Amino acid sequence: MAMATTDRASSSSAAALLLLLLALAVAGTSSAQLSTGFYSYSCPGVYGAVKSVMKSAIANEKRMGASIVRLFFHDCFVQGCDASLLLDDTATFQGEKMATPNNGSVRGFEVIDAVKSAVEKVCPGVVSCADILAIAARDSVVILGGPSWDVKVGRRDSTTASFSGANNNIPPPTSGLANLTSLFAAQGLSQKDMVALSGAHTIGQARCTNFRAHIYNDTDINSAFAKTRQSGCPSTSGAGDNNLAPLDLQTPTVFENNYYKNLLSKKGLLHSDQELFNGGATDTLVQSYVGSQSTFFTDFVTGMIKMGDITPLTGSNGQIRKNCRRVN
Repeated sequence: MAMATTDRASSSSAAALLLLLLALAVAGTSSAQLSTGFYSYSCPGVYGAVKSVMKSAIANEKRMGASIVRLFFHDCFVQGCDASLLLDDTATFQGEKMATPNNGSVRGFEVIDAVKSAVEKVCPGVVSCADILAIAARDSVVILGGPSWDVKVGRRDSTTASFSGANNNIPPPTSGLANLTSLFAAQGLSQKDMVALSGAHTIGQARCTNFRAHIYNDTDINSAFAKTRQSGCPSTSGAGDNNLAPLDLQTPTVFENNYYKNLLSKKGLLHSDQELFNGGATDTLVQSYVGSQSTFFTDFVTGMIKMGDITPLTGSNGQIRKNCRRVN
């Protein structure tokens, strides 16, 4: 009888130990994931610090909001949302800034530097550059009139970058619908996510070099609109390459659904924009966003959260960079 009691006690102890190990495993897994409350205790002031700098930067230049959102896109599509895009080239390190989709095009790095400096004053060494970029992108959308959402945080910063990834993963403005869909799918994003996230082009501007072929060679464009854009974008390659035009004809500094309305009238500035409404599978989605701005906002938020989840570095992976432009 004593032996039976001992056996039961041993079994109970073993079961308790197993449950404890399972609990620890689950806790370890969950702690390595992103959450909206990651900085609740370690740096609750991060959100106020980011918002203050972003408000000032966008008040100084409305276009900056779109530039920061674009930085977030271009970062997340290469190695995930790890702030690899923010790294400068050095004599021994090749970053992503000089890759074709980024060279002379992505901007706003000095604003992220200013945000990082403000956050470091509040809680030094705690918040990653990757999280700062994610929060700044959300704030940019909100400041320009778009929807808000709780940003999932807990990312760490990469110590590497991928020049080839930047060249191959980021959808070029010449993309057709099939290529766009494929490149978004490679990041775990659906066609609905793709159309909703493309709505970020309701703010910002594009360079002549990125829409020249569309306004001179394509037939899926309003002819009067094309002529208007041609006046500031010469047909000769190299001439006026950096001349800018608004991605949203009406309100390039207000986040709403006019971008989709432009597509219905064949006034998409980029070839890749107009491909979303050109007799293909995404026409219905575009029409739904024209009919309901709230539907667009809801799907955009869903897409931004999903994009922010692309292979983040968490736990002990990566580092918290002291300077967003270089590894520690």
